[in-house]
Amino acid sequence: MPPITVDYTPNTLKSKWRHSRQHFPWLMRTYVASFFPVRKWIHHYNLSWFLQDLIAGVTVGIVLVPQGMAYAKLANLDPQFGLYSSFAGVILYCLFGTSKDISIGLICPAIAGYMTGSAITISLGQLPKLFGLSHVDSHQSPYRIVIEFFSNLSQTKLDAAFGLTALLLLYVIKYGCQYLGKRVDGRKERALFYIEIMRNGFIVILGTLVSFGINYGQETSLISIIRDVPAGFVAMGVPQVDTRILSASSNITPSIIIIMILEHVSVAKSFGRIYDYAIEPNQEIFAIGVSNVVGSFFGGAPATGAFSRTAIMARSGVATPAAGIFSGAVVVLALYALTPAFYYIPDAVLAAVVIHAVVDLVSKPKYLKRLLNTSMLEFLVWLAGVVVTICVDVPTGIYVAVGTSMLIMLGRLARPPVKLLARVPMEDAMTSAQKKIKTQHTDETTVLLPDRFLYVDERDANFQTQCKPLPSGLLVFRLDEPLIYPNGEYVAETILANIKTRTNDGSSIVAPIADDLSLKKKKETMPWNKACQKDLHHHHQRLHLPILKALVLDFASVNRLDSTALQCLENLKNNVEAYAGQSVEWHFTGLQHHPQVRRDLVNFGFGGTTMHSVTHESLSSPSCSRTSQSEVQEDQLSIEKTDFPATSLDQSSIESVVISGMPQDAYQFFHWDVDTAVSFITSRWHQEA
Repeated sequence: MPPITVDYTPNTLKSKWRHSRQHFPWLMRTYVASFFPVRKWIHHYNLSWFLQDLIAGVTVGIVLVPQGMAYAKLANLDPQFGLYSSFAGVILYCLFGTSKDISIGLICPAIAGYMTGSAITISLGQLPKLFGLSHVDSHQSPYRIVIEFFSNLSQTKLDAAFGLTALLLLYVIKYGCQYLGKRVDGRKERALFYIEIMRNGFIVILGTLVSFGINYGQETSLISIIRDVPAGFVAMGVPQVDTRILSASSNITPSIIIIMILEHVSVAKSFGRIYDYAIEPNQEIFAIGVSNVVGSFFGGAPATGAFSRTAIMARSGVATPAAGIFSGAVVVLALYALTPAFYYIPDAVLAAVVIHAVVDLVSKPKYLKRLLNTSMLEFLVWLAGVVVTICVDVPTGIYVAVGTSMLIMLGRLARPPVKLLARVPMEDAMTSAQKKIKTQHTDETTVLLPDRFLYVDERDANFQTQCKPLPSGLLVFRLDEPLIYPNGEYVAETILANIKTRTNDGSSIVAPIADDLSLKKKKETMPWNKACQKDLHHHHQRLHLPILKALVLDFASVNRLDSTALQCLENLKNNVEAYAGQSVEWHFTGLQHHPQVRRDLVNFGFGGTTMHSVTHESLSSPSCSRTSQSEVQEDQLSIEKTDFPATSLDQSSIESVVISGMPQDAYQFFHWDVDTAVSFITSRWHQEA
């Protein structure tokens, strides 16, 4: 079977510009339309979807009202601002979002989804309100809150009875409904589900009724209550930009943005995977951006997707993002019709709602165990974020966690693993039936198929006894990261160091040294940058090492090369050949996955000579040409010599390529995989010998 020769031609800037210019109107229409995902499903909207969205939206709206007020109090805002924030987000998201389950609302508990320290900080900050200790500043560092809390514990007020009872009932309802739900089915299970998810509303209503009963007719309230909540959107208007506010909030604004993006996108992706639909992260960021910009005209605070309410939305059977409209309608109803009933809501009950929401988001021991077993460094990032958040504040904890993660990422990028490979015969794992087909029978002759090998890290303990030596003078390296500026020098130095430990210095090979005097003279004449031999024994050991003749680099995972890394490879090539004292063949594998990397290597003189000409059918895709064996022979005779330090293929090498039937790259030193490259090298060396 004639071979398939593959080549890739670059897509020039001129061709890219011509293509973009021709398709510009269509591209612009597509780009603008992409900002409105609602267009994809709105024309399919039906009565069944409407009923599902109505039930889910109203359910989340009932949860949203007490939570919104509680979270506003947590942020040191009046309770109505939590409702303003909830309204704008859930209404607008259906136009711009790509998730049917997400529920937009006010953030602090959003932080708890990512950082255990934030959940602990929020819970500690609510303790004074839970016990009615108005003299404790809940906005200072968590450890100071704890100190002041216990110092003033003797001043506990009646609020503690409301707060602790509410917190206990929240957990009783939650776990009681879950326990009973596993033992019933049908309508009873569904009823228990709605009781569980509406427990916040039930507890707030119950606490408000008791508060009204003990405070009715009293001139002053016996407990801390919300008091007046203005009806409607009284804060609606064009936002006023105050430079003093911008200056005061500049240090925490980045952390807020990070929290909002991480919370929203990760929640949306999680539920997208569960319910089998795609999420577009860029569009999600745009959606919450629009929601917050428009929300500011209603007096809303920053809002993002919330995990707890999103889970409720999903479990309620939501069909489309339009469910947010019904949640927003519930919020509007509360703002215009229920605000008088909010007067007697106890602050301690709202504190219990907040604590109940965030405590469940603390990282579980099972997660920590898995994290510790997976990566000690990532566990340390988690630990640093928790400790700094508790001891300092949430923004600092976020900066520390993000900064530490970036340092680890940069460290891994700057010091990628460079693996020296060994080979394991695949025949060791073959069955007897598989071994029988190792010979290929034809009408005229029987061809013995070449041995196949697996190439593994030579330090892998699983293959220490099965590893076989590579041909003398050949080394194989594997890179697992992009080769770019931060790591170019390191990779080059690591490869050169390994070469010097596995091969002999061909540039200074002389006749065997007979005595110490000869060795002394040799040391005196050696260049200053050559390592001196310490003794005769070591010198003779070095003489048994082979001279490097060929190098194979597995680039299957190298998806990018920049100019600095290419220059490092070129310098490494010169240094290796200077050390070997002869031309060294540079073979690359896995380049079919990354055509641009292949083109860059060709531009810097790697690849050897072309095997034969290739006809290209397009500029943007690989082109293949099938040639007969006689055509290959004719093309081989016409190959022009280049300045590459590579030997042209001879006749017998081409015949072995044809027999193998493997697709071949147009450049003789580019191969599909490591085994093909080593087989190519050893076959040609054997024939030349």
